[in-house]
Amino acid sequence: MEIETLIMHFKAYLSLNEEEIQELSSRVSIRTIKRRQFLLSEGEKCKHYNFVVSGCFKMYKIDPAGKEHNLLFACENEWVTDIGSFHTEKPSELYIEAIEPSTVIQIKKEDLLFFYMNYPKFDRNFRVIIEDKFVELQNRLLQTFSSTAEERYLSFLDQYPHLLQRLPNTQIASYIGITPEFLSRIRKELSRK
Repeated sequence: MEIETLIMHFKAYLSLNEEEIQELSSRVSIRTIKRRQFLLSEGEKCKHYNFVVSGCFKMYKIDPAGKEHNLLFACENEWVTDIGSFHTEKPSELYIEAIEPSTVIQIKKEDLLFFYMNYPKFDRNFRVIIEDKFVELQNRLLQTFSSTAEERYLSFLDQYPHLLQRLPNTQIASYIGITPEFLSRIRKELSRK
C-alpha cells in the first residue's frame, strides 16, 4: 500500500503513532501519473506537497528562448513541490513533469497546516525535510559558481547514482548546465582516465 511507503519515510525522522497514521491516511490522496504528464505547469498554483512513491519527476523552468533548465529530480521516497508557489499561493514559473510512469501521495496546504497545528511531529519532520533540501540546493548553487563542468557531472553521479540509467543525456546536461555534446565529451574523457 502506498501510504506505508510514506509512513516508513517519516520513520527516518520521527515515527508516527497510530493516531497520526490514521489522520495522515485520511488527509492524503494518491495519484497515478503517466510519463510526460505534469503535476504542475507554469502559471498554475502549486496546491500539493508531492511524495514520490514510485517513478521519477523533473522540476524545471523554460527560459524565453525555449531552453529547459532542470532544477531537480525526485524519485522514490523524495518530495517534489514548487515550495514558493505552494506557500505564497502565486502562480508557478516552474513545471513538474513525470519522466516515467509514477505514483505520488499528495498533501494539500490546508491539511499540512492542520498537521502542523495538531501533530507536532509533522512540523518537525517537514522542517528537517525542507532543511535537507535547502542544504542540497545551496550546495548545488555553490557548485554552479565554483566547479568545472566535469566536477558538476561527478557531483551529479554522487548525488543521483540511481538516475544515470533512468535519464537521457539531455536531462543530465540541462541539470548541470552544459550541452549534451559537452556531456558526451566529459564522459569520454572520464572513461579514458
